[in-house]
Amino acid sequence: MKIAYAGLKLPEGKVRFEDPVVHALAAKFEPKKVTPYYFEFIGDDFESADIVVVARGSVLDLLIYDIEKMETRLERSEDDEERAVLTAALAALESEVPVCDMELDETASAHMRQIGPLSLKPVLLVDSDPVDVQQMLPFALEKAGMMFFYTAGQQEVHAWLVGSGFNAQDCAGRIHTDLARGFVKAEIVSVDDMLQCHSMSDARKRGLSRLVDRDFVIPSGTVLEIRFNI
Repeated sequence: MKIAYAGLKLPEGKVRFEDPVVHALAAKFEPKKVTPYYFEFIGDDFESADIVVVARGSVLDLLIYDIEKMETRLERSEDDEERAVLTAALAALESEVPVCDMELDETASAHMRQIGPLSLKPVLLVDSDPVDVQQMLPFALEKAGMMFFYTAGQQEVHAWLVGSGFNAQDCAGRIHTDLARGFVKAEIVSVDDMLQCHSMSDARKRGLSRLVDRDFVIPSGTVLEIRFNI
């Protein structure tokens, strides 16, 4: 995931997320391999970013692009509905409100998706600098509606980033397309319960795991094992 930033002293390039869950699972299972998640920080490259983190005092460095884009569109638009949406959005932008934080009805949302302003992306406003990157990342994920699930055992502990609301088959596909294609069931257990067990099999014997179908929405902080048949 790419994170652009402005008005902040953040590292450029890939940064490993020091996920306390990954550390705890790795300490528990002592796996042969640990695969944490790496975020990529890309400076002011808002266009390429998935999330934007910006100092509150520098938010216009981002919003100015949207203001200019919408002003140009407003000058050319002959659609009354679009003009009303643009006028309202411009007023909010000039009050330093990113599009992602505006209260938009379905009509306005549709117009914003068509126009594609930069601040329609998740924008996290930060009040102070310097910023502790590790403390900031969970807030950025929450803003973006993202979460982690995990696979864990003696072979590997792995953190997987997905959207909140991903179902079991979606998560299986994030691990490998074959797991989604041949999905049968997912066995899940909370991280807290998994840390009390020796393995998924042990969690099963203790009645701490459960089998779920493909459409089950996976909660954040879940250890998951896929049953599949290809």
